[in-house]
Amino acid sequence: MSETLPKNNIFKVIGASSLGTLIEWYDFYIFGSLAVIIGHQLFPEDAGASALINTLAIFAAGFIVRPFGALVFGRLGDLIGRKYTFLLTLVLMGGSTFLIGLIPSYSSIGYAAPILVLILRLVQGLALGGEYGGAATYVAEHAPKNKRGFFTSWIQTTATLGLFLSLGVIVITKNVLGADTFADWGWRIPFLLSILLVVVSIYIRMKMHESPMFSKLKAEGNVSKNPLKESFNNKANFKMVLLALFGATMGQGVIWYTGQFYAQSFLENTCKLDFNDSRYILLWGIAFATPFFVIFGAWSDRVGRKWIMLAGMLLGIVFYRPIYQAFLDDTDTTKMDLTGAVYAKPAIKREALSGTSDSLYTSTTNVVLKSGASFNKFQVDTVSQKSGVLSGKEIIKDKVLPTPLFWKFVGLIFFQILLVTMVYGPIAAFLVELFPTKIRYTSMSLPYHIGNGVFGGLVPFIATLIASFAGATPLSGLWYPIGIATLSLIIGTIYLSNKRDENIND
Repeated sequence: MSETLPKNNIFKVIGASSLGTLIEWYDFYIFGSLAVIIGHQLFPEDAGASALINTLAIFAAGFIVRPFGALVFGRLGDLIGRKYTFLLTLVLMGGSTFLIGLIPSYSSIGYAAPILVLILRLVQGLALGGEYGGAATYVAEHAPKNKRGFFTSWIQTTATLGLFLSLGVIVITKNVLGADTFADWGWRIPFLLSILLVVVSIYIRMKMHESPMFSKLKAEGNVSKNPLKESFNNKANFKMVLLALFGATMGQGVIWYTGQFYAQSFLENTCKLDFNDSRYILLWGIAFATPFFVIFGAWSDRVGRKWIMLAGMLLGIVFYRPIYQAFLDDTDTTKMDLTGAVYAKPAIKREALSGTSDSLYTSTTNVVLKSGASFNKFQVDTVSQKSGVLSGKEIIKDKVLPTPLFWKFVGLIFFQILLVTMVYGPIAAFLVELFPTKIRYTSMSLPYHIGNGVFGGLVPFIATLIASFAGATPLSGLWYPIGIATLSLIIGTIYLSNKRDENIND
């Protein structure tokens, strides 16, 4: 039983489970971290902003199917066991990620490119839908009762560490190959590397033993014959599924994806920060905040899960708009002191426009301020051979922050990820304690993946879409996560009990 498992063995369980789950998150999140570059590869060159929105929609598709993965693999996990089910999910995730790195671009195969990537994203979503519930259940069923929050919180770190790993591999690859080569074909390397990580993880997981609680059920002949029916036809159990979704995982999901994915997208696409700067800011924020997953998980063993999670939601509701307004204000070049700025000699690039006698001229000027900040100013003109300039526009991007402002942004990202650790650190133990052993994999996976995958995973797409509407402001997209978190906070406050050290051996 879990209470008598030696301490060194529980850490082996955590290590083996966490490594595979971390790799699955890495595989799943590379796509979102490279959305802008992938959009240029999958869609026509003149697609403009729609390429990003369409790419985010493909990214979101992986989240939408996660609940179906939870049903399929949750059922398998409750029928045949935890170990073999999340071995299968690992193989599916690693294989589909590797294949994304091999898909030809739009210029080679046209719209077949985004269609093939969409299919592979759906496979990724199905695989991840089965992975998390298995890993969290497996660790929880090995953990001693009074430290369940502490031990399962290590699994909770894997999602953020998977994002950290994906960002790190992307930045290193880009810096080694150079920006142009990376945008051309180098972006594929992080996808292709995943196959090596998956092979190592499969080897480790093959050596794992089945959960002691599931083994006991199997030996006694008490394994569920129909986990889906027992999970969702049972009125009391289905009520717990709904409470878990609307009172906890829904709000937790939007806090998670706002503080990490939408934050990165906002800094890069709205504030126009330099590619590396935006990722370095997130990397530092993640590095400083990640230990708090374990801190809040362990604290939940003492004070309960509910109020820690709801406090994280409340702080997000209150502080999101001020934080993102600060991002906007501090990167607004019209408010910067340009006195003494150094303007580099413009680099001019001419491209012939196909089918016409016109040309596209792009003039790039690097501007370095006294503060140490810099940005690139692009003057883009369409020039007619007959009448001169037809149209022109100025674009400012690739902003590099001065050191004090860089660390201010790291602090603001750290605060957002701290909220992530509050809502996410205790939630695995919270979900495990809601449901009986024989249908736990199925019952906990569905609300988690609807709340975290659908409501949370859609944050970058829906927020970006809302901000693109006529009359919207750059902050308009935040109303989606704020609204969802508010609803979850109200339901959770009224209906959830403050669980701690519940018996899960039934």
